Amino acid sequence: MSTDGTGQGGTKAHNSAQGTHGPAHGLVQLITPSGERVSHPEFDFWVRDITDEQLCSLFEDMSVIRRIDVEATALQRQGELALWPPLLGQEAAQIGSGRSLRPDDFVFSSYRENGVAYCRGVDLTDLVRVWRGNASAGWDPYAVNMATPQIIIGAQTLHATGYAMGIQNDGADSVAVTYFGDGATSEGDVNEAMVFAASFQVPVVFFCTNNHWAISEPVRLQSHIQLADRATGFGIPSMRVDGNDVLAVMAATRVALDRARRGGGPTFIEAVSYRMGPHTTADDPTRYRDPNELEDWAAKDPISRAAALLDRKGLLTDELQQQVKDKADAVAREMRNGCTTMPDPRPLDVFKHVYSTPNSWLDRQQEHYARYLASFGDPAGATSEEGAR
Repeated sequence: MSTDGTGQGGTKAHNSAQGTHGPAHGLVQLITPSGERVSHPEFDFWVRDITDEQLCSLFEDMSVIRRIDVEATALQRQGELALWPPLLGQEAAQIGSGRSLRPDDFVFSSYRENGVAYCRGVDLTDLVRVWRGNASAGWDPYAVNMATPQIIIGAQTLHATGYAMGIQNDGADSVAVTYFGDGATSEGDVNEAMVFAASFQVPVVFFCTNNHWAISEPVRLQSHIQLADRATGFGIPSMRVDGNDVLAVMAATRVALDRARRGGGPTFIEAVSYRMGPHTTADDPTRYRDPNELEDWAAKDPISRAAALLDRKGLLTDELQQQVKDKADAVAREMRNGCTTMPDPRPLDVFKHVYSTPNSWLDRQQEHYARYLASFGDPAGATSEEGAR
């Protein structure tokens, strides 16, 4: 399902929803935790074209990526993956924003945006290729217009800003969108990216998922003001949105994309959500997190919220729920099969893609390593289809 667009002919209307240069306004919410659709005088405009069918599709998307997350976590626990960064609880932030993008927009994400990758059409096996240790990168960025996940905290914001400068120089109306967590806002890279983005007014959206925990450090320790307010210091309009509300996230993202396409420069979105699971499967959040906090946020679950809205509208039928379950199970099976049947890389594959052009220094290393492997009497292990090329 695609919900791209800014709402049929609304590119110049409702400018009051375009954010603020002053202190960030209150939390934007269109769906309450109990599933009630509440009206917002500014942001309703940006999702007025979303049909009941599309609401059901958004519900399916969120359910599917949660199933992907659960399956990948199980694969890690079973020794099939070395590590996995769960997105549990953050489904609305990723689907609401990911389904708002155009194919020609370019995404620069952290390691947790597997839901956005699903929206961009990343192959399910490619989602786990790096986490299995079979490749240095999971997919071809230019095939889906999404860079492979960035492990260095916040570095992708610099890449996004640089790419957006290129878009600006080309005179195109596509947008660079970068995703990062609350912890990344304390990194120099993010602040430097915002300096350049504001200075050159480039078409980039800074999408910060405030999940309240930067590994074991609470957001209240990192910032004594709302994270959205930090952006205003750089002269970047900001919005603070309920990150567990898929419609509110979609509306905010469409606002930011529309501004960027019209030459209005960058926008900072703070999507307030919560990391329900561990930082990664190597983390134990019970060591630093109050279980009462987890219980409070479970009541704001993004998928339960969407389901409650559908129920209020008479759309949450047994047929729909079975359809969603079948789709989620099928996706999980495909990903598991792709993971467990993935061929191991050959030893010499380590030399692939190190340089874009032949390099005598690297060729010499490959030759030495090939002779070393051959000394064990296993010539097959010393071959590579592409080698250093």
